[in-house]
Amino acid sequence: MFKRFFLLISVGWYCTSGFSQLQAPESFLGYKPGNRFTPHYRLVEYFKHVAANSKMVQLYQYGETNEHRPLIVAYVGEEQNLQHIDAIRQKNLAMANGQAQAAGAPVIVWLSYNVHGNEPASSEAAMLTLYELVNPANAGTKEWLKNTLVIIDPCLNPDGRDRYVNWYNGVVGKSANAFPQAREHREPWPQGRSNHYNFDLNRDWAWQTQQESRYRVALYNQWLPQIHVDFHEQGYNAPYYFAPAAEPYHDVLTKWQRDFQKVIGKNHAKYFDQKGWLYFTKERFDLFYPSYGDTYPLYSGAIGMTYEQGGISAGLAVQAGDGDTVTLVSRVAHHVTTGLSTVETASANAAQLLQQYSDYFANAAEGKTGSYRSFIIKYSKADEQKLDALKKLLTKNSIRYGTATGSGKGWNYDTRREETFSIEKKDIVVSTRQPRSALIQVLFEPESRLTDSVTYDITAWALPYAYGLKGYASRQVFTVNAVTANDEVRGGINEAYGYVMPWGMNTARAAAQLLQNRVKLRIAENDFTFNHQKFSKGAVIILKTGNNLPSSDLLAKVKAAADSNMVPVSAVSTGMVDTGFDFGSPSVRAVKAPRVVLVTGPEASAYAAGEVWSFFDNELKYPVSLVNSNDLNKLNLGNVDVIIVPDGNYDFLSGKESSAFIAAWVRNGGRLIALESAVTQLSKLDWCSLKLKEDSASRKDSIIKPSVFGSREREEVSETTPGSIYRVRVDNTHPLMFGYPDYYYTLKMDNKIYRPIAKDGWNVGIINSDNKMSGFTGTKLLKKMKDGVLFAVQDLGKGNIIYLTDDVLFRNFWENGKLLFTNAVFLVGED
Repeated sequence: MFKRFFLLISVGWYCTSGFSQLQAPESFLGYKPGNRFTPHYRLVEYFKHVAANSKMVQLYQYGETNEHRPLIVAYVGEEQNLQHIDAIRQKNLAMANGQAQAAGAPVIVWLSYNVHGNEPASSEAAMLTLYELVNPANAGTKEWLKNTLVIIDPCLNPDGRDRYVNWYNGVVGKSANAFPQAREHREPWPQGRSNHYNFDLNRDWAWQTQQESRYRVALYNQWLPQIHVDFHEQGYNAPYYFAPAAEPYHDVLTKWQRDFQKVIGKNHAKYFDQKGWLYFTKERFDLFYPSYGDTYPLYSGAIGMTYEQGGISAGLAVQAGDGDTVTLVSRVAHHVTTGLSTVETASANAAQLLQQYSDYFANAAEGKTGSYRSFIIKYSKADEQKLDALKKLLTKNSIRYGTATGSGKGWNYDTRREETFSIEKKDIVVSTRQPRSALIQVLFEPESRLTDSVTYDITAWALPYAYGLKGYASRQVFTVNAVTANDEVRGGINEAYGYVMPWGMNTARAAAQLLQNRVKLRIAENDFTFNHQKFSKGAVIILKTGNNLPSSDLLAKVKAAADSNMVPVSAVSTGMVDTGFDFGSPSVRAVKAPRVVLVTGPEASAYAAGEVWSFFDNELKYPVSLVNSNDLNKLNLGNVDVIIVPDGNYDFLSGKESSAFIAAWVRNGGRLIALESAVTQLSKLDWCSLKLKEDSASRKDSIIKPSVFGSREREEVSETTPGSIYRVRVDNTHPLMFGYPDYYYTLKMDNKIYRPIAKDGWNVGIINSDNKMSGFTGTKLLKKMKDGVLFAVQDLGKGNIIYLTDDVLFRNFWENGKLLFTNAVFLVGED
């Protein structure tokens, strides 16, 4: 399939070109790269031109963006290698599976540009780098390509890039204005950094919540290159950054990977020194969080690196703090230099790279990576839908899993102790004896091991916590029998009195589909049994009664929703249950299709709003109206059932008078869902019952000591958490927590906890002492993270306020929070 699609795309683009000879970017575009910003379509046209006029380049479209822009890569190498490109790919994968020797294969270098749309210098550099690799006059690059195959992805985020470029080209004058306060250096919300759904694609490699990531990582995993570089920009006052990276390095990274970063860095330094360009290494950009464009390749056997050019908000030119002018021309030149230097270094060290790569995967196959040999995820009927979601993630990352038998001893994620366990029939076992051994260790590790507490991102993400599953990390080896995701055959149903689905995220998606098809649903507020089958609270009940549809039409809609979302359905022949409340009971209540508004605009965090927007569009597939915060008071709120206020800082929540219209709407029956800092703002209003918990720790007088300037960064982190996992005790009898056990794993990103609501509400999620499960929390903050509320529901008149103080949809990979959020939208407050 890979080869056929590749040839179709390549031949199609070759035939459409009318150019007769290879042109440099300046001749093709009509301007020198760096003198203007190039729209994405022109970038693609230049790559087509080069492919049409050089036998050293082939193009492949591997997907498209949400806004239907093509995602492409260029394969660059000797003509003979390109004629056998799929054989090269297959041999490289065979090496990664321990099935082939390294001799005779070219080194594969993958260069990725412009993952952040408003870091646009790199895509301009991609055109020049491509040209220099195939330029007939450049004898050096032709020598490198004798033993090197280069893959260039010129723009990972075309939608974000064009958002930035189109805006900038619309505000710049005939000449660039270097004054930092000029409009052209003040990009408007939501900025071009993110993709269509306001997601940071550079933090989505492992999770693949966005379609650009899914397309890209699927292709990446068909190659598994020896070197991968991710080109970025940082603040324009910073000099250039390249490898070696900063601590903390994750301990699964090998000595070879650490050492080769230094080899590459020294080669870059040689060229920068010759030019008198400033640069720095070993600071700021660590190698820990697994979903970056440098760490994901590193955990997949490559030398993964980030290169950072100072230039965000610089436009075509800006005056930096030191008085120098940072130009796009210079930014492009720096990226071209490191790109070509990377290929040169790979070529000069080809034999070593290939041998170390082969040895890396041989060690992985023998299970020599990391501390654990097996990860066991326990099956239960209640967790079936969560387990299905985990299987899908493993498959997307080429991680093999299966079933096994036996018993052993391992670290219990839930109790945080070494305990014995037995492997049951439907448990999932992931062995580390496979090519993605390092990635498995990182994704499943129970506790993050930090060599330095100053990190660039979150410090905990263990999949059993992220998915809310029980499991063990074991040092024992088990024989694993492979299975595939969603391989269970689900039984069919016939026309009946009604149908029941167990509550979970798959069911929530099915329910959203049914509600849009005007099927009336009911929710059980209590557990019940029917025909000796137990159904937990939250179960969805669809009855012929109340649904004015022919029985066959209702059955067809139920089947369609269940099948498309992989939900088991049970037919029921009567409204009387064995135990619990019958279907006509007031405890079995109707659920209507809510009309939902998401608050967006400059006062909202673009990322936070994007998480909610993407969740509705791509997972629930349920309509949501995006409304800017300054337009809220102009709406007819009588047509709105739910308002979601994501993390942000809102004028309409700044005081009693400005927020009065929202309070009136809630009292009239509205449902207000507030997340993160929006909760903090609400807590200051007199009509909101949830209040911040003040630090009550006793402060004894002490001798004043001088502060240590050199330790200021570590002193700051002692009162913060960059993202750690805590266990929250929950009331799962409340609709907000339907589908959960009596606890929830939350990803804590801030130092805020709240006092319990005294009346007119429910304290649904409480954080107690000794509740940290994984990740870094500063020593001072750790003492305060106890005895407070994180999730609560307040009754206000006929309506409700739902307080979600943590980001339960974090980057849309925190699977454990999705049902909680869905409950808030559909279940809380319904009559």
